[in-house]
Amino acid sequence: MSGGPVSAGSGGSGDTGGTGGIGDAVGCAPHPREFARIQREASAAGARCVVGAVLVNPLGEVFLQRRAPHVRLFPGCWDIVGGHVEEGETLCVALAREIAEETGWRLVRVDGVVDVFDWGGGDGGDGARRREIDVLATVTGDLTRPRIERDKFVEARWLDAAGLRRLADSSTGDTGMIDLALRGLAMRAPGGSAAPPPR
Repeated sequence: MSGGPVSAGSGGSGDTGGTGGIGDAVGCAPHPREFARIQREASAAGARCVVGAVLVNPLGEVFLQRRAPHVRLFPGCWDIVGGHVEEGETLCVALAREIAEETGWRLVRVDGVVDVFDWGGGDGGDGARRREIDVLATVTGDLTRPRIERDKFVEARWLDAAGLRRLADSSTGDTGMIDLALRGLAMRAPGGSAAPPPR
């Protein structure tokens, strides 16, 4: 798996990988109160929540997908797994749903918060402000065969730190998610620690 593309399964945008009961098995400890606070504060500020997952495999590689050139947001850029939180969802349930939709994998637990930041206005295409909550997460499933949403992504890779740096150096687009992936990878390293959510 190191540094190269992964084999994509046949899932499409409507394929959730059989994730019925998704909210019942999501392991959000040790941060459920912090996540609820972040979500309340975003709502009070008029920001729509977005979740993202830095996924690290047992070889110490991070999973990234390259967005299709025709998508509205960040076309052609490398991205972590994630997306918008739907009405009535908690952050962890939304994260589990996005992971299932974009890869077919199942969220096992959230290991820590990598970053919380705001973006939007014109960036979102609808003028809405977003508050993005990106976490280090553990998933289960066949990590060699993600079910890529082919209408949204054109490529997927597992990359170690050196591969992430090479990708950032050669990229012509926004490298923010590559930088975020490097921070998440450092948290997973021996001696690394999960940062508490910003207050």
